[in-house]
Amino acid sequence: MAARTIDHAFTATSLRSAATDPTFAGALSFMRRRFTKDLAGVDAAVWGIPFDAATSNRPGARFGPQAIRRASAIFDNDPQYPFNRDLFAQMSVIDYGDCLLDYGNHAETPAAIERQATTILDSGAFLLTLGGDHYVTWPLLQAHAEKHGPLALVQFDAHQDTWLDHEGRIDHGSFVARAARSGIIDPAHSIQVGIRTHAPEDCGLRLIYGHEVEEMTASEIAAAILERTAGRPAYLTFDIDCLDPAYAPGTGTPVAGGPSSTKILSILSKLGALDIRGADVVEVAPAYDHADITAIAGATVAMYMLGLRAERLAKG
Repeated sequence: MAARTIDHAFTATSLRSAATDPTFAGALSFMRRRFTKDLAGVDAAVWGIPFDAATSNRPGARFGPQAIRRASAIFDNDPQYPFNRDLFAQMSVIDYGDCLLDYGNHAETPAAIERQATTILDSGAFLLTLGGDHYVTWPLLQAHAEKHGPLALVQFDAHQDTWLDHEGRIDHGSFVARAARSGIIDPAHSIQVGIRTHAPEDCGLRLIYGHEVEEMTASEIAAAILERTAGRPAYLTFDIDCLDPAYAPGTGTPVAGGPSSTKILSILSKLGALDIRGADVVEVAPAYDHADITAIAGATVAMYMLGLRAERLAKG
């Protein structure tokens, strides 16, 4: 026991060191990574945005980052399935904490998110964000596009998020329309997976509807994503309501008829060739969850995003 420590999020001596905290104890950073604002030598930063003032149905996603961090404690330091590797052996990852927001001044929220995201991106670190409602993806896309140019958007969601948009409106259902019209994403190379609602327009993105996800294999869906993005720099956004409510009840706008976590994780595992420049997991609302089902799903999706990043770094 002499070599074992607890509270690895604070006691870690290396950004690539393994944690030895018991699953049921210790500081709850994402996957026990060190809590720090020091971005020197960091390959990837995990960051929370506890914001849900843009929701159109049930609020509560402001508690999503906390819930996802807590659920991520189930990941020990054995090789992570299905990547069969210690994700942190060659990839330095930190938990950057949360975005600082003024809960009483939502008009300043988008600029605050974009500004703080830009600080992380300017360091060269890959940014994995934990939401928060889906509005947060709008300023995140702005920050990433400023660095990488127009992005191919890969969106897992039950909703198209192309509802009517007005400049300055804070709405979690409009960011795709705004990003398409502003040139931040390239609709001709963007795709939405799991859609189970109708919106006013598709903005030129390809849609794979919920019933098509059921009919297609995971390999076919992954191939469609890779074909559509065609090697472009991509942003991967995952709304947890992409999953059927049986697998993700803890979300603001659940829609029946969605895929299982098994199907979606299988798709994600096959996206190693996708040039992911940034990613987020949003809309986890733990107040409506049961037994941490949704938080565990969100934490697992986030872990897969880091796994894809680790595989890409290993290949050079």
